[in-house]
Amino acid sequence: MGRLRGAREAVRLWFAPSRVEAEGATPDYRFSLANERTFLAWIRTALALIGGGFAVDQFLTHHLTHWVRVALSLALLAGGVACTLRAVNHWVRCERAMRRGTDLPQSRFPASLAILVAVIAVAMVAVVLFGWAG
Repeated sequence: MGRLRGAREAVRLWFAPSRVEAEGATPDYRFSLANERTFLAWIRTALALIGGGFAVDQFLTHHLTHWVRVALSLALLAGGVACTLRAVNHWVRCERAMRRGTDLPQSRFPASLAILVAVIAVAMVAVVLFGWAG
């Protein structure tokens, strides 16, 4: 129950910049802007994954069997959704840490995303090599 409450509080902070600003001292603007650029990089990555998911589903209809196309599309779309949510969560956590003067939060998400993309790439290589055509 406590974990769910913590997650709800974290999501509330996404939409309450004044609550984040009220914590600690204002960090050097260069650090806040770097944090924002990192957020935007995560969003670009998410958009690329989502676009790739739609492209696989829409444009490879005659080249892949239905189940392969759907599996690859859903994996890419799920990665895009995860990236989007992670972007805003990471931005808020880093901003709060900078304001409090504490260490920046660590994350396993970049490694998880890299593994997901690698698995999808290997699956696509297998599709090309074995020709799972529809």
